[in-house]
Amino acid sequence: MKKWAALLFVFLFIISGCAQGGYTNISVDEAAQMIQKGDVVVLDVRTEEEYTSGHIPGAMLLPVQQLKERINELKKDETYIVVCRSGNRSAQASELLVKEGFTNVYNMTGGMNEWNGDVEK
Repeated sequence: MKKWAALLFVFLFIISGCAQGGYTNISVDEAAQMIQKGDVVVLDVRTEEEYTSGHIPGAMLLPVQQLKERINELKKDETYIVVCRSGNRSAQASELLVKEGFTNVYNMTGGMNEWNGDVEK
């Protein structure tokens, strides 16, 4: 019985990892810590209008609608924190990045709605 329980646990663990899409969800606080340490690219996938109204300093704008056709502008060996307004579009973008072979992808849950760090206009 214990073997089956262990196998079920492993199976559920694997399934839950796959359901997420291979990227890691992080909070705005975790994102801020990663940004402060450096060596990450903040990828803002909102519209240009949303981006110009206020974005994380140094963030690269690449709207989710253009991501597939412009993905060659990104380097697969970089670490990306993907940001949008609330975390939904960034989750979609993160999933696409992973599907295209990117391995260091972090989705900032809560998005700019919850961001309390510096904002650049």
